[in-house]
Amino acid sequence: MIIDVPEGKDPINYVWGEMVPEIGGAAATLALKVYSDSTLGLREFEAARLRIAQINGCLFCQDWRTERDGEKVEDTFDEAVQDWRTTDAFDARTRLAAEYAELYASDHHSIDDEFWRRMLAEYDQREIVELSMCLGSWLSFGRLNRVLGLDTACVLPSHVV
Repeated sequence: MIIDVPEGKDPINYVWGEMVPEIGGAAATLALKVYSDSTLGLREFEAARLRIAQINGCLFCQDWRTERDGEKVEDTFDEAVQDWRTTDAFDARTRLAAEYAELYASDHHSIDDEFWRRMLAEYDQREIVELSMCLGSWLSFGRLNRVLGLDTACVLPSHVV
């Protein structure tokens, strides 16, 4: 981690909340709202989120699994996301969510009319806007955490000893 965090401070709370409270607070609100208010299905949400995490290399984000109403994706879901082109574990919407995430993060200039035709066959415009906002949040904040080394300081509740 390249940020000096005072002894006893949680790195994420310190960087996001104390170092730049005006910006960090707003960013944290957006990051949390993406999870609490998304109307996308869990599988497509997680496929897009995990693909961004894989591209960003954020260790915490790759380890995280979103839970909704006590449900999470299967333990091997991250492997299916990595192999989104060929996996038989995805329906059309989930596969498109992973593809869109990859294009959004790595090659947005190649998003063409053919891709949008396929997307609009599965997603309505409101869902595309919502997914795009989610992707933007995950791309920016996951990359921020990875670049600053915060992803190695994050601890999932399941990993607390």
